[in-house]
Amino acid sequence: MRAFLSALGIAIGIAAMVAVVGISSSSGAELDRTLSALGTNLLTVSPGRTILGEDAQLPLESEAMIARIAAVEAVSAIGRVDAKVYRSEHIPTAQTNGIAAYAARQDLLAITGATLRGGAWLNPATEQFPSIVLGSAAAERLGIGSAGPDTQVVVGGVRFTVIGILDPVPLATELDSAALMGWPAAARWLDFDEHPTTVYTRSVESQLPSVRDRLAATANPSAPNEVDVSRPSDALAAKQATSQAFAGLLLGVGAVALLVGGVGVANTMVISVLERRPEIGLRRALGATRGQIRTQFLAESLLLSALGGAGGVLLGAAVTAGYASYKTWPVVIPPWALAGGVAATLLIGAAAGLYPATKAARLSPTEALQTP
Repeated sequence: MRAFLSALGIAIGIAAMVAVVGISSSSGAELDRTLSALGTNLLTVSPGRTILGEDAQLPLESEAMIARIAAVEAVSAIGRVDAKVYRSEHIPTAQTNGIAAYAARQDLLAITGATLRGGAWLNPATEQFPSIVLGSAAAERLGIGSAGPDTQVVVGGVRFTVIGILDPVPLATELDSAALMGWPAAARWLDFDEHPTTVYTRSVESQLPSVRDRLAATANPSAPNEVDVSRPSDALAAKQATSQAFAGLLLGVGAVALLVGGVGVANTMVISVLERRPEIGLRRALGATRGQIRTQFLAESLLLSALGGAGGVLLGAAVTAGYASYKTWPVVIPPWALAGGVAATLLIGAAAGLYPATKAARLSPTEALQTP
């Protein structure tokens, strides 16, 4: 049992390290897959602040002016509507649930890479009438699971029919908590001023830096300093970098657990030497050399650590596979993590068994055969 618990300590340390590396690598692979599917050439333009610290505003012509940039392939936009969204007229006005109402262009889905979980997107007919598409978070907060003619919400005191619900949008997370309606409907029913608040652009990948440098001055020539330009894929990469920094912290915790396991192995081997003195004395009396005794106990320490390491590698791989499958990520476990885990256990085993093995080898036959 003592040997088992010592091996278990090694296994826990190795499992923690392999799982941390595996989950971090799987998360990175999922990010690469997402960016590969959605593209990294999406740039967003939004109003910033004036020199007086007030909210700026994009000109009505900003979309058309941005579309004239040669390297820009597509442009779409949303505009903030000054209206609150409620499930019904009976909801207290303070309970907005952080849902924002936006007017949206018909080509918004194609440019942002958004997909529908159910229902339909705005078309030339529905954008004229009080029809609305909810983001994934907005639908959840409103308690709406499906779209249909009988599902309605109240926007600015006007009833809108929910015609669709979006999946989460990785490159435009602001759409997750949004209620999106047609541009004409927002102007007709909610007095929308038709100023865009976020313009989405897709550009030629090779010319993305030059487009980014020109967007602010193009969107608002009179005040380019009042325009914010961002690249959503950079935010995803930054989030991944933060996750990797946290993974480094967890890797350190796993290393501490591995060190504790090594101390456990050393403790087990020292006690083993004390308990097996008669065996050591008998072997020495029968002709075993000090080198053979040393090799015996060092081999036992290495075997104990190797068993714990193998179990830890399997456990860490299983945890990684289970978590990645739960998150629908690709399962990625770097080979160096598996090989490094086994190598670390052998190193720990050698370090932990060196002193007990040397101590056992130094016992003379007469000393070892003495009854304690």
